[in-house]
Formats: sequence, C-alpha cells, structure tokens
Amino acid sequence: MSITRRLFQYAMLYKKTIIFALIMLSFSVAAELSGPFIAKQMIDKHILGIELPWHETENADKDTVKYNGKLYKRSDHFESDEKGNEVRVLQVGRSYYFVHSQIEFDGVRTFKDGTLTITRDGRVAEYSADKLSGKDLFGFYSPEIDNILFLMGLYFGLVIVSSIFQYGQRVLLQVSANRIIQRMRKDVFRHIQRLSINYFDNLPAGKVVSRVTNDTEAIRDLFVTVLSTFFTGVIYITGIYIALFLLDVRLAAICLILVPILIVWIIIYRKYASKYNHVIRSTLSDINGMINESIQGMTIIQAFKRQKETTKEFEVMNDKYFTYQNKLLSLNSMTSHNLVFVLRNLAFVALIWYFGGASLEIGTVISIGVLYAFVDYLNRLFQPITGIVNQLAMLEQALVASERVFELLDEEGVDVSEDTPPRYRGDVQFDHVSFGYKEGDYVLKDIDFKANQGETVALVGHTGSGKSSIMNLLFRFYDALEGKILIDGKDIQSLTKQQVRKHMGIVLQDPFLFTGTIASNVSLHDPAITREKVIKALRDVGADKFIENLPGGYDEPVIEKGSTLSAGQRQLISFARALAFDPAILILDEATASIDTETESIIQEALEVLKRGRTTFIIAHRLSTIKNADQILVLDKGNIVERGNHDELMGLRGRYYQMYQLQQGATLAG
Repeated sequence: MSITRRLFQYAMLYKKTIIFALIMLSFSVAAELSGPFIAKQMIDKHILGIELPWHETENADKDTVKYNGKLYKRSDHFESDEKGNEVRVLQVGRSYYFVHSQIEFDGVRTFKDGTLTITRDGRVAEYSADKLSGKDLFGFYSPEIDNILFLMGLYFGLVIVSSIFQYGQRVLLQVSANRIIQRMRKDVFRHIQRLSINYFDNLPAGKVVSRVTNDTEAIRDLFVTVLSTFFTGVIYITGIYIALFLLDVRLAAICLILVPILIVWIIIYRKYASKYNHVIRSTLSDINGMINESIQGMTIIQAFKRQKETTKEFEVMNDKYFTYQNKLLSLNSMTSHNLVFVLRNLAFVALIWYFGGASLEIGTVISIGVLYAFVDYLNRLFQPITGIVNQLAMLEQALVASERVFELLDEEGVDVSEDTPPRYRGDVQFDHVSFGYKEGDYVLKDIDFKANQGETVALVGHTGSGKSSIMNLLFRFYDALEGKILIDGKDIQSLTKQQVRKHMGIVLQDPFLFTGTIASNVSLHDPAITREKVIKALRDVGADKFIENLPGGYDEPVIEKGSTLSAGQRQLISFARALAFDPAILILDEATASIDTETESIIQEALEVLKRGRTTFIIAHRLSTIKNADQILVLDKGNIVERGNHDELMGLRGRYYQMYQLQQGATLAG
C-alpha cells in the first residue's frame, strides 16, 4: 500500500472533523473571494456609473437629481416612467462636465470655452457643456451613496464571516492533525512492544527513538501545516479561477496555463528533494543513535580516552547532514520564491498584453471594475501558490519520515494475548534443540536435558558457550531452529509468547529499573500486585534493611536505570520484582556476578525462599553459588559437555572441576 494511501487512512479516522473543517474553509473562501466582485459592482455601477446616460423626468424619487431646476434620473434606474431628453455627465481630466445632449460616440475628450470636444478615428464631435461644481457633482452621486454604503457594509461583513470560518477550519484541521499524530505515535509505540528482540539487536535504540519522535513529529507537520496549506490553497485557487472565468473567459484561460507549470515544477522538485531527504532523515537517525550510544558509554569513552575519536566519528555524520541540508536549502531557494516570482510576472505580462492590445480600443474597453477585480484576483492567486510551494520541502520531509515510520509498523510483530493460562507445574524439557542468531551459524547444538518441577538447574561455561541463548529460547525471545522446547509436556511453539512468559520470571546480571519509585519497579503497575505484596517481596529478599533508611522508603524515587542505587540494591529490587510475580519458572542470569560478598549472602538466603516450588535456572560465573543445584550443565561452544550435580562433576575431574579449581585458587590468591 502506498505511503499516501496509508496517511489518508489515518486521516479518515477523523473524517467528520476534517470534512466539517473543509466545509468551513469553502464558506470562508467563498466569502473572501466575493470581495472583488463587490468592489467591481461598486466601481462600475455606483462610482463610474455616473457617466451612463441621464434623462429628464417629471417624477421625483430617491434616484432623481435636481440640476438647474430640472429633475434627472440615470437610465438604468428607470422602470416604467417615460424617459425625457438624454443628457450626459462626462469626466475630462480631473473635472466633470454636464453635456446638454446625448453623444454620438466616445473617444478622446477635451474641454474649452464651454465646448466639450470628442475625437475618435478622425471624427470630431462638439457639445455644449457646463463644468460641475463639487456640490453639483455630489448631487449626481447622492443616489448611489446608500448603495455604496450597503456594499461596503456587505464587504466588511463578509470579511468578518470569512475570518470566523477561517479560524474555525484552522482550529479543526490542526486538532485533527494532532489527534492523527497522537494515534500514530500510540500505534508505533504499541507496535514496538510487539516486535521480537531480534529487531532491537539489529537496530540501535537511538534510531528507534528517532522514528518514534523525530519522524512522527515531521508527519505532524504534514497534517498540521502542509495538508491544511494544500487544502486551503487548492480551494482558493479553484475559487479564484471560477471568479476569473466569470469575469473574462479568454484571460482566465490564459492564466490557466499556470496550473500545469506548477504541477511540472512540483514533480521536478520532488524528484531531487526526495533523494536529499532520505539521506537527511537517515543521517539524523544515525546521529541520534550515536548520541544515545555515546551517552550510555561515556564512562568507557572517557576511561579509554576516546573522546577525540568519538568526536571525529560524530563530525563525519554531522558534516554529511550539513552537506545535504545545504543541497536541500539550495533546491528550496531556487523553487520557492523564485518560482512564484516567475509565475507572477508571466501572469501580469499576460494581463498587460491582453488589456494593452485590441481590448483597449475605444468602444471595446473593459470596465475599470473588471480590471480592478482581475488584478485583485491575480494577486490573491499567488498567495496560495506561494504557500503550496513553500510547503514542498516540509511535504517531502514528512513523506520520507512516513516511509520510515511505516517501515517500522510493517515489521512483523506478535499480538499481545489476553489469555491467562493456568500456572505451570514447572517441568521443562529441551528436546535436541539447535539454534543460531544467523543462518548457518549455530550457537546451540543438539541441546537435550530435562528439569523437573522444583529443581534448580545451573548453566556454566565460558563466555559465548550458549548459556544466555538457552534462556532466550526458553523465554521465546527467539525460536529454536531445530528440536522442541516443552513446558509441562507442551511445545512452547503452540503457545503465544505472552502465555509462555506469563508464569516465568527473570533476574538479569545488570537489572533494569524504570523511572518511578521502588514500589512501582516491583509491581510494574500490575493491579494484581498489591502494596502488601510489594512490601512482603522486598522484605523476603532482605531489601527492607536499606529501603527503610531511604527518605522516601518504599516510595523513594528511582531515576533513569536506578543510577542513584548501588548494584546490590538494584539487584535486590529486581529479585523482589521476580518474587512478587510468583513465577513457576525462575531464571537468574548471572544475578550475583556484580554484587559484593555481603549482599550476595543476603541474596543467597532470599534465593532459598524464592526457589521453593519453582523450577530455577541459574546462569553463573561464580561456581560457589551453585553447589546446591540439582543439575549442572557445562556448556562449551554450544554443546553440553558435562552434566550432573556438584559432587558428581567434581568426581569426574573434567572441565567443571578445572573451572572450579581455578576460581577457588583465584579466590584464595585474592
């Protein structure tokens, strides 16, 4: 499905509001564009209409004018009355003259010694005329004053109506746009929760954040600014062309050539702008990713004095971003104001050519009102064109950003299941399981073992031997390529990922704490975990000893990742979290590797409570912590090379024995 169609689908979620806004916009445009027509009427009929034929009349009314003892009425004001002798009021220079008879033709006018002379194509006509004083001239204009005031009031009223509708449509369109982006961000964030862990392995966190924040913000600009500008512009341009055709078909047809020129220009612009924006958005995403990585790894960067190298890497990306931003800036400069300037000049050249040619011949002259309206409409025509052209850059940015967001939304995810399966007994079996993160590169090979309910199984081995991969498969962060994993005799592939994890708990070597409080990090805002359960879990793991010394106690604020707490304190909170959720299967991923001996002894005591009635998997580097495990699996390069309890493996004097002796020797030496 195209990007445009998908954006349209999001817009249709709020179609009622958008349609109502467009109706308001149409009324606003109609009200505003009626202004030049009113001005045309005012000029042609009520201001320049004084030069229309006047006739003597016997009946006085609101349209009659008294001059030199006689009553006169303009020809277009007669209904059924009989018209008398025709007279004219004509302008010569800046003065007006009363001509006592009708005129044969109109042309170049001059006045001298009481005679008004009209010349045209070699013909000359002379008429007796009197110069009108200001008071007399005002008398001839007086019948039109009420109409002029009415039209001025109508014009002003339409401006107010247009402003009200303009305000309403803008608010409605922008509210709709904000709702669309709110919905889109919600969809993106919700979809992120559905994605497999593998997706995040291949895409840095900063790039994901960039898509949720920067890219959706660019799309917000599309709906808030770009589309409202385009909607407004299209309706304005359509309305103006309708008005132009009503005024003069030929000149309107000439001006119509602006539309294909604009369309071709937009196509050319988009061809280059799209290429530049793809690079810009991608580079910005890389910059965000690097900044995020640098902040998280600042300790290592400074410890190993990598500041200069890191800065150079950043500058390379920053220079690339700067270069393409400049290319886009140059493109925008050439195609925005320059385009409008060229089109405006073409339009006015056409206007001058049209009105300056045969149409200005005497007798076929176009009215001043039409000329004024045409110039006014042409000026108005370039306002929406300018708006549309100036928004092209933002349009391209938004479309590229949309492509990136929809690319994320198209990643295959797993729907969150609402089913709550009954609690496991806790029997776990790996049935000849093989797995690799990359095709053809296996990190686990024919893993086959069984853990019965309540047993503790320890996984040991050197880094890269496959210990964590076994746990990743059990949690269904990844799926086995060969073999089966069974829980209580059920293949976990037949269950949803949420069902598999419902009665499982995990404690990581470097526990992750969320911003909030200690209590919220234990309950994770699960309504089933009451305050009492939270406090009991924390007490059971021995965390109450340090929590009671904190100012906020169980409600002590936790900032990002719990950086104000020690590694041991964070680990105890992580243990309490696992205990509060009462899992049937518990996984401890090197949970005691980064804590001190004193805290370890507290945790060991808590573990004995935690492990009761649960099947527990322990990934351990400290072999002294797994002496009491029911089963120890020794892994090497993805294979189980030894299995048994501590005493059995020590009796074998194999790999486990060597590892244990090395650790004991290191401890004694220390």
